[in-house]
Amino acid sequence: MVPPEIAQYLSRWSLREDGDVIETPMSRLLPVRRADGPAMLKLLKPGSDERNAAGLLAYYDGQGAVRLFAADDGALLMERASGTRSLGAMATGGRDDAAADVLADAVAVLHAPRDQPPPAALTPLSEQFASLFDRDDQDALLARCAAVARRLLASAADRLPLHGDLHHGNVLDGGARGWLAIDPKGLIGERTYDVANLLRNPWPHGNLVHSRARMQRLARRYADRLDLDPRRVLDFAFAHAGLSACWDMEDGEDPAYSLACAEVLSSLSDA
Repeated sequence: MVPPEIAQYLSRWSLREDGDVIETPMSRLLPVRRADGPAMLKLLKPGSDERNAAGLLAYYDGQGAVRLFAADDGALLMERASGTRSLGAMATGGRDDAAADVLADAVAVLHAPRDQPPPAALTPLSEQFASLFDRDDQDALLARCAAVARRLLASAADRLPLHGDLHHGNVLDGGARGWLAIDPKGLIGERTYDVANLLRNPWPHGNLVHSRARMQRLARRYADRLDLDPRRVLDFAFAHAGLSACWDMEDGEDPAYSLACAEVLSSLSDA
């Protein structure tokens, strides 16, 4: 049976169940059908880091991201991307560079200028890095990540709305609509940051990801395709790896994967 907090939106937005409830740490999702086709209903849990998602999806207006059909105080009704292609499978199946090119194209579309102003409720990158700055005195590697993050923030350029969590599992096959981003965090800051997480994915495939040569190759590839400074790509990736390790610690998870990413990047960054 659908929980009451979800059922109220089925009635309010004239939806029908089209699958089972999916539980994630930050949300509950339910595949649904509207009168004109499939959709995804998402209810954010208390403390979710996607509170800015509705505003940013409205800003994207279906360009490079799933369409937002309705939103109401932590509930989102969105387009359902249900194609069968997977960027994670592509990357781990010998087509890593091809997956990177799809992701670079996704970043380019999301960062393209819009006619409307960006939403007011976006989180600055300085706040995004708070967990790293809170732990920078606990570990030498994290201290270096934090120092690089502070330098990047002090010299930031090309400031615009950011998805904030792009990776192989958050850009889905939208069929005729192409590849579509989901689950934006809703940040604002230097556009290079939206590439940082791509170098440490697809998680949890450390045998592919924890490679110095791959980090260098992808940094150059993203920089060339998106007109970025490859040194800042590597620096943001290094700082973000440290931030991800801190998030793991806060959540009681093993930070080894993220710390391994930071170790690989430490010799490539200007730390």
